[in-house]
Amino acid sequence: MILIRRPSALTTLLLATLLLATLGLAACENGSSLGPTGAGVAEVSQESPQDSQTNIASLTDVIQRNPSSPEAYNTRGVAYARTGQYDAAIADFTQAIKLNPNDAAALTNRALAYRQTQHDDLALADFNQAIIANPNHAPAYIGRANLLRVQGKLDQARADLDTAIRLNPENAQAYHARGLIFQRQGNYQAAITDFDNAIDRDPFVGAPYEARGESLIAIGQPAKAVEDFNAALNVNNKDANAWAGLGLAYEKLGNRAKAAESYDHALAFDPNNKIARDGQARVGRA
Repeated sequence: MILIRRPSALTTLLLATLLLATLGLAACENGSSLGPTGAGVAEVSQESPQDSQTNIASLTDVIQRNPSSPEAYNTRGVAYARTGQYDAAIADFTQAIKLNPNDAAALTNRALAYRQTQHDDLALADFNQAIIANPNHAPAYIGRANLLRVQGKLDQARADLDTAIRLNPENAQAYHARGLIFQRQGNYQAAITDFDNAIDRDPFVGAPYEARGESLIAIGQPAKAVEDFNAALNVNNKDANAWAGLGLAYEKLGNRAKAAESYDHALAFDPNNKIARDGQARVGRA
């Protein structure tokens, strides 16, 4: 449980980083043929609802004692976002920005929260402003790149990710996001290299394994893809897309029994999973 009695630069940085992990990866849709890659909130360590409320109450106490502290509002906004209370999070980030209009972290966090509430135009404006406020704030480039990718502006998105990686070469999210761009463009070898880099930097997130598995299938290496989908399932064994990808990898290997079993698992978690439904029809389980 995180209990914060007073805001500090380190506390704000740690919690803001956690928000970026929670929301930023959730926004990393995969444009490949296998469908969305779901590295979302489920892959980030979460507090229990009781602990979350205790944390928010503690942060509220901090704000009452420090009403002019943008860090205090930004930190509570992160706590709200972790529990899915995005409107409350946006309100806190907005107050932090009012107190410090050049707070790149609060601007980036509000942009990420806007994305969760389908306000992409407002999110883009905040990402832009965060970069103006601090041109070296790598999370803003990553967030803007993920939005630009979804909008199909792949060259601009890649430029942002190149900048983010230059600013922070150890950021796994940046490599994962750039790999998704290469994957969408059909440059699977470059995508695999970026997914390798993402996994090297953070081996406990499932999405890069899943994305790499998809690219491995695309270049005709289903045996290696099986390993990656299993790694993704080790992180989250309820990931329907990972089960569907595993089924397709087994199908490419000619193992219809394991393919059918994997497709069954995928449909148990997501009855509308198209890859699994189509796969079932091919292996005779429709």
